[in-house]
Amino acid sequence: MIAHNPQVDTALPFLLRIPLEGGLVLKARDTWPRSSRIYCHRFEEDWPEEPEVIEAVPVTLCRRRGAAIDLVLDRPRLARSQFVFAEVKGRPAIFWQTQRTARTANPGGRVPRRRALAEGFTIVVDTRERYPFRFAGMAVTSDRAALPAGDYGVRTDDGQLRAAVERKTLENLATSLSDGTLAFQMQRLAELPLAAVVVEGRYPGLFKLEHVAGAWLGDILARLQVRYPEVQVVFADSRRFAEEWTYRFLAAALGDAADSDPSGLP
Repeated sequence: MIAHNPQVDTALPFLLRIPLEGGLVLKARDTWPRSSRIYCHRFEEDWPEEPEVIEAVPVTLCRRRGAAIDLVLDRPRLARSQFVFAEVKGRPAIFWQTQRTARTANPGGRVPRRRALAEGFTIVVDTRERYPFRFAGMAVTSDRAALPAGDYGVRTDDGQLRAAVERKTLENLATSLSDGTLAFQMQRLAELPLAAVVVEGRYPGLFKLEHVAGAWLGDILARLQVRYPEVQVVFADSRRFAEEWTYRFLAAALGDAADSDPSGLP
């Protein structure tokens, strides 16, 4: 729902009511990011009792994803957008954007200027993991502890397991697919907020293993991925890149957890 902002002398003359967690209310510079992304700010008051409504559109999807909110409206045009909660010069800022306006907002932004992932955190390595990743040269520390699922994980400040990664070699993947072990491992992983299986090899390698039909392994893996869509299965080519991917996935998961409540920003 879009309405006029009852506040006078404001640079953000419109109110947006987003159907998330009881109704998130933002004030905005415009009614839709048509040509550029729009700066927004959290409305300090409740939604007006008698708002001067400009537009009310049914919502197909409204979902928080870390430091962003995806919003899809039920109309043929001007339907898909995103609210990004960020910091500008140390102060919270909210930008309402579409794919087009995000691309044109900062063309030079495609060249990274600094690290985008969290650093200085701890990766928990399961006590049953043999020959674990060392994460050498990465800005993390590791700690041994029993994990309920996966071989590597990260915990939030309150001790909750935020994400976990199960590591497999191609041979181990084939064995766990054949004897049904992977199904139960993915079942446990699916109980976590974020989880993945990373394979030290390439997908075509499954079809080159001896003593087992690659097509059969591929079928079983596909069934498990359909059954547990929340658990990613990533073929990382080699142990080195499996370690790289695990580090980046866990760093992103931890950083996303820190930004998981954008509606609470001032």
